[in-house]
Amino acid sequence: MLLLRRIFEFYINSHMHVAIAICSLVLVTYLTFDLPANTDLLGFVFFGAISGYNFIKYFGIARFHHRRLAPWLRHIQIFALIAFMGLVFFALRLSIYTLLLFLSMGLITFFYTIPFLPKKMLLYKGTNLRGISGIKIYVVALVWTAVTVVIPMEDCGYAISNDVIIQAFQIFLYVIVATLPFEIRDLQYDSLKLATIPQQIGLGATKAAGTALIFLIIGMELFKDELEIGKTVVLVLVMLISLLFLLFSKKNQIQYYSSFWVEAIPIVWLLLIWGIN
Repeated sequence: MLLLRRIFEFYINSHMHVAIAICSLVLVTYLTFDLPANTDLLGFVFFGAISGYNFIKYFGIARFHHRRLAPWLRHIQIFALIAFMGLVFFALRLSIYTLLLFLSMGLITFFYTIPFLPKKMLLYKGTNLRGISGIKIYVVALVWTAVTVVIPMEDCGYAISNDVIIQAFQIFLYVIVATLPFEIRDLQYDSLKLATIPQQIGLGATKAAGTALIFLIIGMELFKDELEIGKTVVLVLVMLISLLFLLFSKKNQIQYYSSFWVEAIPIVWLLLIWGIN
């Protein structure tokens, strides 16, 4: 039992779970528009997500405390190195244009972690994008939207139609909603200078705003040119699941409430839309 727990904790802490969630949203995009999946792009996204998230979370720890790293963190570092090798392998199999698009998102991830802004700016922690008050959730939503919708569609040569734009906005808003339980969980830890949504408007108003966004996502589906009942039903179900997790989220969450269960919603989304296809 202890071994299984350690494997599960490694699965979460190494960001394999979030990488699978991101790949699930890429596949949701492919299935939504009835496009063949590019396995090389999926491989790149999977290993890129692991590399990016580990870089964001563990860069400071590895940089300043490398001699006192716990064994589990050393194992994650080794795994991250393997993931980076996988990233390079799949990068060589993608077109230059697709790589340039991913590079733009990679730069945002890099500057999200690495200081580059003037210190006199009003920042939470350091001089990176993550430290700018109130911007964190929107940066995350932007990167996820580009990686899971815009770049896969561009890679396929699919015209950026009205439906693609709506899909991109839906994913952008969904990521914001899915991030709210994390921000609610971190209320007791985050500095007030970070200016997260719950810090700015309070717990109740955050849930109300998230609820409004969920119904906006559902409503946007009705404006698509090609509306399929089955996929619309799946979208509604997934949004209602997201709503429940948002409404029941609190500061003192059970362990892995957000990092596993909320992150698993895109995987459920993929399974449901794959089932109707």
